[in-house]
Amino acid sequence: MFYYLDGTVAEILPNLAVIDCGGVGYACKTTNNTLSRLKKGQRGRVYTYLNVGEGIFELYGFAAQNELNSFKLLLSVSGVGPKAALAILSASTPENLAMAVITGDEKALTAAPGIGKKIAQRIILELKDKMQKETAGGLDFSSRQGAPAPAAFGSKAAEAAAALAVLGYSSQEAAAALKGIDTETLPLEEIIRQSLKKMVK
Repeated sequence: MFYYLDGTVAEILPNLAVIDCGGVGYACKTTNNTLSRLKKGQRGRVYTYLNVGEGIFELYGFAAQNELNSFKLLLSVSGVGPKAALAILSASTPENLAMAVITGDEKALTAAPGIGKKIAQRIILELKDKMQKETAGGLDFSSRQGAPAPAAFGSKAAEAAAALAVLGYSSQEAAAALKGIDTETLPLEEIIRQSLKKMVK
């Protein structure tokens, strides 16, 4: 329904930003990362997600498209609702979330309030599976029948591409961004960082 809101930042409250668009104030639940990029009284843009359910009509807004993509991916995990997804993205950046999933770093997820070990494990398991499916079409993950799921990530390049998938990039975009980067010797974190720099140019 709403793709983004572009207007004056009328209010900044804990986990909430109010964007005034043509005299109408839209209350958007959001993360600490997005709040840090908005300034009251100044123009701001947030990419939105509308959560509609029985007795629920909530608008969520994010300063960056990749944060919105990460929010949607987290919601796709069974047992993860908007509140938990916001908590995770307030305690971590989308890039760090991608790294946590790829490396199986439960501690990075449990650092968020209300996120226990079991839900952190489920997030890693389900998102890793989604990333493999989404990126397998454009990249060789060397998946073999009977191999454990993590073995499908055959190289640092494939792992970096999977991390980029968390941030909403297609396998073609990831492949283009990874071109020219030394994926053999650079640490995974640095490969992802350099890829993202190329993406935003």
